[in-house]
Amino acid sequence: MDVTINEMDEIIEREKRIAALEFHSEAWADGAMEGIEPSILADAAIATALEETIREQGEDAALTLVESLRDRILCGEFTPNRTVQ
Repeated sequence: MDVTINEMDEIIEREKRIAALEFHSEAWADGAMEGIEPSILADAAIATALEETIREQGEDAALTLVESLRDRILCGEFTPNRTVQ
């Protein structure tokens, strides 16, 4: 199977996203087991993501991230149990 460099980069990025989601899910579950409310966990996760994005890439990148999240929410990407027609 011949894989281009771009395809390999996409595979690596996809695997990193899966690993990141697994780590985040574990941390979320740990917090929930400690009695931390989902809204507080979500606020902390978003705040951390924005702080790290600003630290690494600057405020414009953080604003772009927030805008893309808004669009993704409106498209239903994060809606649990959604059905795509």
